[in-house]
Amino acid sequence: MPKVKKYVAPIEVAFTGIPTVWDGKAAIIEMREAHYPHWRQMEWIGFYFQFLCEQRLKNLFEFQQPKYGRTSFDGLFHIPFDFKAHATNTSSHSIVINDAEAIEHALQEYGAVGLLIAIGDVTYNDEDRSFQKWHDEFKGKPSEYVLRNRERGAWSRLRKYTMTLQQITVVELTRASLTKCGSFQTNFRNSDGSPRRAKVLIDLEKLGSEIVHCINY
Repeated sequence: MPKVKKYVAPIEVAFTGIPTVWDGKAAIIEMREAHYPHWRQMEWIGFYFQFLCEQRLKNLFEFQQPKYGRTSFDGLFHIPFDFKAHATNTSSHSIVINDAEAIEHALQEYGAVGLLIAIGDVTYNDEDRSFQKWHDEFKGKPSEYVLRNRERGAWSRLRKYTMTLQQITVVELTRASLTKCGSFQTNFRNSDGSPRRAKVLIDLEKLGSEIVHCINY
């Protein structure tokens, strides 16, 4: 029996009544009013799901634990978990998860790593970038990431404006399942020339027994 399967029931109960229609503006305002530190982030759906998890799972999880070096998992509930969000209406179903070295340490210590993945349909910002402009104005100034992209003339992709939650997928990763995973940032370097730490990349379409439960909405 997968380790994660034993812990699914209380997690599912904690998610009872979770909002299923996420409006970008409302979510960002909600996070800012709660003094959540990541409300400025462009990829708000992932941080909003993490925000909801920290509200709803606080009686079960110890957050930002365990920690290996400078890398922490989103939460610890018998085993380490990360919280992710993913759009169904996209061309790729790959998700970048945690630092590869941290996952290796977690598997050595706990035997498994869990993922809670919020999955749903998203709508994208209209062509005149009204949501992006609103978010930049709401933040008060463009982020360093945005300024760097402007300097080098990078293309600005459309932002996710709403998400309709369809499912929270519970995934268990073990040493065996890592053979289905790829890596991200291998051989990448930071702006100062230092190597970026490799991250584990999963493809939802390649997972089988790793998906241990689905909470449907």
